[in-house]
Amino acid sequence: MTAATLQFVETADGPFAILADEADRVIVSGWTDDTDAVLARLRPDRRPAQVRDGQTSAADAVRAYYAGDIGAIDSVTVAQQGTPLQLAGWQALRAITPGTPLTYTGFATALGSPAAVRAAASICARNAVALFVPCHRVLRGDGTMGGFAWGTRVKESLLARESAA
Repeated sequence: MTAATLQFVETADGPFAILADEADRVIVSGWTDDTDAVLARLRPDRRPAQVRDGQTSAADAVRAYYAGDIGAIDSVTVAQQGTPLQLAGWQALRAITPGTPLTYTGFATALGSPAAVRAAASICARNAVALFVPCHRVLRGDGTMGGFAWGTRVKESLLARESAA
């Protein structure tokens, strides 16, 4: 990839970074204002040669989400690269209904492999486009938060926002 556009959006959970490719597809997103942290979510061979500040179409969806339109993130186009299982998993994450999180076991079952809990957790951990591919909607088997690349405080906030909607 030759160039990408980086935009930061202020949210109730702190600054939200959106890195989009030349086709305006989100390739990385998350709660940070640190460009290096954004780029670190991509393998070195998949990082853009140039990052420029600018506007992305996904920013409007982030603002709408935080204004209460939880479904606004559903139509944002993302571009992720991974194994066939990862790609299927990321698509399945987008199908989880807001306000009804799954456990890692439930997510593994949704992928057709109930015993593949570690694989399900790995799919969540390798998701570079947080919020748009809502890995925050997957919890530990006991209902606790578990890990989240952007912190459990953000995960708790997102889940509370979605439950209230």
